[in-house]
Amino acid sequence: MTVRFGVLGAGRIGKVHARAVSSNPDAKLVAVADAFADAANALAAQYGAEVRSISQIEAADDIDAVVICTPTDTHADLIERFSRAGKAIFCEKPVDLDVERVEACLDVVEETGAKLMVGFNRRFDPHFMAVRQAIADGRIGDVEMVTITSRDPGAPPIDYIKRSGGIFRDMTIHDFDMARFLLGEEVASVSAHAAVLVDPEIGEAGDYDSASVILETASGKQAIISNSRRATYGYDQRIEVHGSKGVVSAENQRAVSIEIANGDGYTRPPLHDFFMTRYTEAYANEIAAFISAIEKGTPISPSGADGLVALQLADAAVESVRTGKRVSVD
Repeated sequence: MTVRFGVLGAGRIGKVHARAVSSNPDAKLVAVADAFADAANALAAQYGAEVRSISQIEAADDIDAVVICTPTDTHADLIERFSRAGKAIFCEKPVDLDVERVEACLDVVEETGAKLMVGFNRRFDPHFMAVRQAIADGRIGDVEMVTITSRDPGAPPIDYIKRSGGIFRDMTIHDFDMARFLLGEEVASVSAHAAVLVDPEIGEAGDYDSASVILETASGKQAIISNSRRATYGYDQRIEVHGSKGVVSAENQRAVSIEIANGDGYTRPPLHDFFMTRYTEAYANEIAAFISAIEKGTPISPSGADGLVALQLADAAVESVRTGKRVSVD
């Protein structure tokens, strides 16, 4: 079976997913839609696809699934439309920035029986997957503490900051999902601290650029998250899981993994400087997992429910910073 795709949105992340779809032997990119004709034409031409409107893709008999890469405020509406159209749906996170809107959207997904996957690509990073497998194999015993470091080389444009929903809903949301992925238990409470240390304009836009979060489960397991919009040394992505019998960790990745030793000491190449190069394999793997679930009729993960929980944790972090208190999560 070949799964036939339409990609909605031909921007930065749309290009990543178009490449992942086109490089998968079990998929075909049929059509691309974008509000900007030049972007749609360029991406479609690159992969031999057609340019169609969203409505045309919605009604098309030759498209089985869509990848939603449009602005966040369109995600929920598009998920509902394509659920009713009988298409399988892959949507970049988040489904929406409002929990109630996400819940209403997921009601439609459930009513229609649609397949929905939310794009938490880090679950599919080979290094992070290996950490999860080590936990599943019992190699470190029972998980007790998770430490996640996630720091960007630089902040996004202020215009993006203003519409992003804030650092917790835009950036930390990936780490909330990864914490759930590794803890093996749901989070019961959130304690968060945040500051503006990188760029005063970010604070003027109502956001933060530096954050620390502690997540706790009912049994007392903890996940500690460190975020910054400024890592002068590259894209800093590390995880460590401490268990009753040992520890497993995934270190930063480099474009070239070599080390040079001489009279000046030991040196290694710099880290990746962008999420699209650091997580190239992860993006390909998540699309492959989506295609496999469609073909085999197996449950999809991460699901819409995973997206909802991550957003609820982000909201709890916002509330914790506002009140200075630990916030319980239902």
